[in-house]
Amino acid sequence: MLDTAALRQRASELVRSRYAVCRGHEVHFMDWGRPDAPPLFMWHGLARCGRDFDPIASALSHKWRVICPDQIGRGLSQWSGAPEQDYCLESYAAIAAALADSLGLEQFDWVGTSMGGALGMVAAATNLRGRLRRLVVNDIGPSLPRPAVDRIRAYAGSPPAFERFTDFEGWIRLVYEPFGTHSDAQWRHLAETTCRRLPDGRVSAHYDPRIVAQFEAHPEDYERWGLYDTLALPLLVLRGASSDLLLPDVASEMGRRGPRAQVVEIPGCGHAPGLNTPEQIGIVEAFLDARP
Repeated sequence: MLDTAALRQRASELVRSRYAVCRGHEVHFMDWGRPDAPPLFMWHGLARCGRDFDPIASALSHKWRVICPDQIGRGLSQWSGAPEQDYCLESYAAIAAALADSLGLEQFDWVGTSMGGALGMVAAATNLRGRLRRLVVNDIGPSLPRPAVDRIRAYAGSPPAFERFTDFEGWIRLVYEPFGTHSDAQWRHLAETTCRRLPDGRVSAHYDPRIVAQFEAHPEDYERWGLYDTLALPLLVLRGASSDLLLPDVASEMGRRGPRAQVVEIPGCGHAPGLNTPEQIGIVEAFLDARP
């Protein structure tokens, strides 16, 4: 009989880089684990990509089929020709539903970091209502503080370019320091999976800077208490202990109203926990395992 470590190793070797056309956009996604395992979507933050989840996807792929898309405008997915229209939570939720349909998935679990968590709440309350079984929201709530939004817009809207990759990696380490503890190898992985060469040869972040059009064209996109209160599924909220995006009073309110989320504070990080340590992965796994 194979032990758990052997099962994890065998499952982590079953990873495929795949593409699907969803609502006219080509979407890239990493597909971990057995195709017949219970499906689990993992959706990344605003200026990140699905490869952020490699550590937790690898760890959980012995139990779940873990699908980690790059949202349009990020990573290897297609950029939008109409950013004001397509870069918003409603459009992202439609793409998520189209991807699930293309894979033949009727019900599935969801882990979302930052924007991916907001997307999960919107989808669970609207076009994917009844199809999401359990939802993990990593360091975001139904309302955002303006200073944190301004901070994110400032770096996401104007990503710098560097002559050398190592300088780009240094910038990644600085900007995403609140992610918490990462090894040198993990920092390099985060940088290498989210970089691209510009026509002049410099290195920059691998996303469309126009993604911040969301904040101009849809200024209330992240104000979602009304939808949150309609949610009716098990919900886990993770909060970085020093997060400036999910404030303590908002996290507490998420535990008191609507689906009455289970709220867990993660020490040693801000926005957002990297889901890259055994402790953090264990919290997510225990929640997903806790079937009624």
